[in-house]
Amino acid sequence: MLNNVVIVGRVVRQPELTSTQDGKQVSTITIAVSRAFKNATTGEYDTDFINVTFWENLAKNVTGYCNKGDVLGIRGRLVQRTFEIPNHRSLRTIEVVAERVSFIHTRSQTIQNRQDSNNMNDQTFPDELQI
Repeated sequence: MLNNVVIVGRVVRQPELTSTQDGKQVSTITIAVSRAFKNATTGEYDTDFINVTFWENLAKNVTGYCNKGDVLGIRGRLVQRTFEIPNHRSLRTIEVVAERVSFIHTRSQTIQNRQDSNNMNDQTFPDELQI
C-alpha cells in the first residue's frame, strides 16, 4: 500500500499557528495548484484548492517563513476526515498532512533579489581593471 502525494502551488492566505487542546501546534493552509491543461469549455487553466495541515515543527516553520502568494513544494499523505452535520448526515473531506515542505519561492526572496539588483546597479565600475 502507498499513500504519498507531492504538490507544488501557491499559498492562498497567510498561515496562522494554532494549538490543539493537548498543546500540539498546528497550521492549516490552502494551496492553489493550477492544472497543466486548459478547460475545454472556457479555454482557461482550472485551479484546485487543496487543504494542507502541518504539525509541530513544520507548522512553526511554515507560519514563520511563509506568506500569502509564496510557492511551496509539499510532500505528504492523504487523510480522510468525516464530520457530522445536521439531519444525521456526514460530510467527508480529504486533505494533505504534510511530512516535508520546500520553500520554492518566497516573497522575502523576491525582495532580497530586488535589493541585490538595485545594489549592483548603484555600483560604479572602472573602465579598466588594473591587474
